[in-house]
Amino acid sequence: MRSPMLVLYTLLTWQVLSANPAASDAFERTIENRTPPPGDAPAGMVWIPGGEFSMGCKDPRGDFCGGNDPMNDARPIHRVYVDGFWMDRTEVTNAEFARFVAATGYVTVAERPLRPEDYPGVPRENLVPGSIVFSPPSHAVRLDNELQWWRYVPGANWRHPTGPGSDLAGRENFPVVHIAYEDAEAYARWAGKRLPTEAEWEFAARGGVAGESYAWGNDLTPNGRWMANIWQGPFPWKNTATDGFADVAPVASFPPNRYGLHDVAGNVWEWCSDWYRPDTYARQSNRGEVVRNPRGPSQRESFDPQEPGQPKRVQRGGSFLCTDLYCTRYMLGTRGKGAPDTGSNHVGFRCVRSP
Repeated sequence: MRSPMLVLYTLLTWQVLSANPAASDAFERTIENRTPPPGDAPAGMVWIPGGEFSMGCKDPRGDFCGGNDPMNDARPIHRVYVDGFWMDRTEVTNAEFARFVAATGYVTVAERPLRPEDYPGVPRENLVPGSIVFSPPSHAVRLDNELQWWRYVPGANWRHPTGPGSDLAGRENFPVVHIAYEDAEAYARWAGKRLPTEAEWEFAARGGVAGESYAWGNDLTPNGRWMANIWQGPFPWKNTATDGFADVAPVASFPPNRYGLHDVAGNVWEWCSDWYRPDTYARQSNRGEVVRNPRGPSQRESFDPQEPGQPKRVQRGGSFLCTDLYCTRYMLGTRGKGAPDTGSNHVGFRCVRSP
């Protein structure tokens, strides 16, 4: 049976697009601000000039390796303006997060005790702190049940990425993972930064160029070279790792985009500050004007048709688990989402700072 919420979303989106047919699949050129950076760059950050750009994604299904997802929640493509800002050159690393924890004593969500009242019916002995870890099956499976490759692992957290038997030795320059939204927000406050809005993140990832499929152009593997840490091979059971990595990669393992940002495609998903709605762009574009510095819907307005009762925050960039067989959300303009109280071993973040 089709979800009533999904049907409602589809109908509402169709009505908005019908009322504003000019906002659909048209990319226009990016107009960057000409204001120079306000001083020297903070350590580890680059200047993103801001300006006006076309935000969103066309239906990629007809493209080579475009996957089978129409990306309806990333349309209509519409004009957005963002002010300039500083952005972390890479995802926040284990070493950086460790300095934050050492300075503050912060305890992440995955390390905290679970409250019985939040999990009615679950035996108390099973309420053990932990997190969600990708656990590939040993053979091919249908792709309609994510529980076949995700597992709750007691003791998994940022210090122990795959569970109690793992640690951070040799992984200091890897992106920190198992980070819930409030963990990322706490780090950002401590660092004198904040999490990017979805519009800021996309403007930065596009690098000043309009309408390209990837952060490096329109060819997934220019000259046969992999440009991001994503999945190769049959998902979810065999990653051939032809890009050099079967799991999370150290930050900056691949070339930066035109603004000097690494890993804006693949590796780990990155939290944005916006609450998620699948029809956010339709609602914005219906105003018939350039949207300035959008912040997304309120928590009360957030919904995901797949889990209507769970407000979610936007995530961007895809991860090492993305593949044209299942998820091509490493493509520019595409969107992800996640419950803000949940992390996993393919979710991290990077920060921004206003001038």
